[in-house]
Amino acid sequence: MFYKKSQHRHKNGYRNGYHMNGTAANGAPLEPEYSEPEAPLRPNPEKFLPIPRLKFGTAAAIVFLISVVCFAVSYDGDLVFDDSEAIIGNKDLLPETPISNIFFNDFWGKKLDSKTSHKSYRPLTVLTFRLSYYVGGGLEPIYFHIPNIILHGIVSVLILRTFSILFGSYTVDVDSGETQFMAARSSVLCALLFAVHPIHTESVSGVVGRADLLCAVLFISSFLLYVKACASDLHKKDDRLTIFRPTSFSMQYMLASMLLCGLSVFCKEQGLTVIGICSAYDIIVVCGVDILELVGLRRRPRRHAVSNTNGNGNAKSEESSIPPWVLSAIKRHIFLIVTGMMVLLFRWRIMGSTPPTFQVFDNPHSFANGTVIRGLNYNYLYSINAWLLLNPWWLCFDWSMGCIPVIENFYDGRILAVVTVWTILGTLLWTCLKGPITQDQRTLTMALALIIVPFLPASNLFFRVGFVIAERILYLSSIGFCMLVVLGVRHICVTFPKYSKYMLLGTLLLLSVYTVRCIQRSSQWRNEMELFSSGPQVCPGNAKVHYNIGKLHADNGNTEYAITKYRQAITLNPEYDQAMNNLGNILKDKDELFEAEQLLERAVSIRKEFAAAWMNLGIVKASLKKHEEAEKCYVTAITHRRKYPDCYYNLGNLYLEVKQYDRAVEAWTNATNLKPTHSQAWINMAVVYDNIERFEESIAVTMKALRHLPEEPQLYFNLGNVYGKKAKFEESEKYFQRAIKLSPNNAKFVANMAVLYHRWEKYDKAEAAYLKALSINPAEPNVQQNLAMLHRKMNKKTS
Repeated sequence: MFYKKSQHRHKNGYRNGYHMNGTAANGAPLEPEYSEPEAPLRPNPEKFLPIPRLKFGTAAAIVFLISVVCFAVSYDGDLVFDDSEAIIGNKDLLPETPISNIFFNDFWGKKLDSKTSHKSYRPLTVLTFRLSYYVGGGLEPIYFHIPNIILHGIVSVLILRTFSILFGSYTVDVDSGETQFMAARSSVLCALLFAVHPIHTESVSGVVGRADLLCAVLFISSFLLYVKACASDLHKKDDRLTIFRPTSFSMQYMLASMLLCGLSVFCKEQGLTVIGICSAYDIIVVCGVDILELVGLRRRPRRHAVSNTNGNGNAKSEESSIPPWVLSAIKRHIFLIVTGMMVLLFRWRIMGSTPPTFQVFDNPHSFANGTVIRGLNYNYLYSINAWLLLNPWWLCFDWSMGCIPVIENFYDGRILAVVTVWTILGTLLWTCLKGPITQDQRTLTMALALIIVPFLPASNLFFRVGFVIAERILYLSSIGFCMLVVLGVRHICVTFPKYSKYMLLGTLLLLSVYTVRCIQRSSQWRNEMELFSSGPQVCPGNAKVHYNIGKLHADNGNTEYAITKYRQAITLNPEYDQAMNNLGNILKDKDELFEAEQLLERAVSIRKEFAAAWMNLGIVKASLKKHEEAEKCYVTAITHRRKYPDCYYNLGNLYLEVKQYDRAVEAWTNATNLKPTHSQAWINMAVVYDNIERFEESIAVTMKALRHLPEEPQLYFNLGNVYGKKAKFEESEKYFQRAIKLSPNNAKFVANMAVLYHRWEKYDKAEAAYLKALSINPAEPNVQQNLAMLHRKMNKKTS
């Protein structure tokens, strides 16, 4: 996979270039090519980089070790943020779910044809999640985090190999001229920078980032195989191997490369961009095309005068024929184009031939008024992404909901950031194009390609994406960024060699700072409390950050602080329906029904199809005795979410309150049909039948429920009550005992057992049961009175 570039030794140093003459592998003379202008002689830049020379195996071991150490602190962290939906709530990970479901559902376990699906089709990633679930025997975080850390180490080693190709992997000892298989200093420095870059924290420490890691492994492997495919027509001269304008390519390696490209897309959509990287490498490095010359902006160098004869003996000008290397390059690009079209067509069909639908709060910049203003916003987001690569101390788990305000006019000072980014990019592009073209320019061009091309799916240029900024998206683009940094360091070292030692210190400092930041940021990703609490430091205006903090505190029982954060989220985003729903729920439980009603009505007016808010509004209206309005709310919720067992359960409770028992049972039956383990719906049905003295139906419902909930003590308790009312004391005792065994500290269960013995005239057992109930809960209703009544009976009997 590594090729020795021709290196001509001069008294003033080394000149790197490509062989363009000689003989082909079969001994035939090579086709004559254009003469490239001689690049100025310059010292070998590798010589001036202030790091030691390492054999490739040694460098790979160091890079792998450092990349793992940086993120090792997260190995036993919790499943946080997006992990909740993609892993904890994803039924596709469960062993009882058919494995085929993975290939028809999206990354989050939803049907791809669902209106709420984001159409993220990543079956291979979900398959590895399922494997982690199987190996760990459940949702054991360590079995999800460790594969991520190891995958990042593998990516870092593969990146070292890639850099070795782009920078050169063979070096020649200046004194002895001995050629050794060494990792170029530039490659090692690039790989180390990539390994410790803090922008990767979300991809490595967040389990859902495995999509990016798997995609990167296959992305880089596909590129390396493409390089190998181009190298099948190596020319050999003076023991120097070169790869330049090959006239053929390896079909096996090409097919393998395209296969890995397709597989990378099944890990994450970004994998398709490897086609662009392979094309750029082919055109820029393999074919050595001068772009300005190609479009006629630079005069073509003088060509060697060569002619041959045709079959009639007449002279045939070489100008009229297409060089074999061009035909070979066209064939390779046909493979790239066909692969890209096939993958895109398959993705379009599998996602139902419809794009995902996103709301304004998902990506408000893409909803800005006017094409020009929208373009300004996109470009400003690009500058933010560039800043994150440059300053990865400024990281946040979520960049939506006002974290980055929308640019609304041309007087916004942030436009200067856009101008700065394009000025820098334009300067770099001109540096790549100005002639004569050197190897460093080709390397710089590949660095820019590696930054830009993998980022294109997130650019909003081809389709709207469902996020503002996503740190995970920059995992592949950071490859090109690391190349830019090292090219800059190398240029300074060559230009000012006496400052090389200072550059060494600066480089070590940068790597150390990045390592510390990786460890610190990975520690924050260990649990949601630390992760969410870090958000306001970066994005204080992000409503979703405050919402997540409020939700976490609400789940932990700290409702007062949760109310404060929910109110703050609504203040920052007055259209935040989810925050209104959650706040309304808390206020409902605190019996602050009027404000809860107002909040929930606002939520459903903002999002008409918000089924959960409609159900909660129904609960509030039922508590306010607005029964007809409550019924309409429940029906509306079910209209928007057909399979909604909790809503059917609450609808049944409403009918129970207005004494429409048959309709109540019907609603609860719908709930249990949709969710057979909905214990409260089963229990309510059994209790209603019991209360209206339809004992046999109560027993039948309870027995049916026990098939789904064999360990539910309340069901056995209900059976004990029913059989007790039927004076079948032995059956009643059996079920009461089973309920108490499952829930021994339930005073109500023990008290009803005492009543059974009381009626059964087993006074000693009844007394013991009453006393036990009081020991569990001295305030248990009616127990004192029943015990006093029992004592009177016992005294009367003895007298």
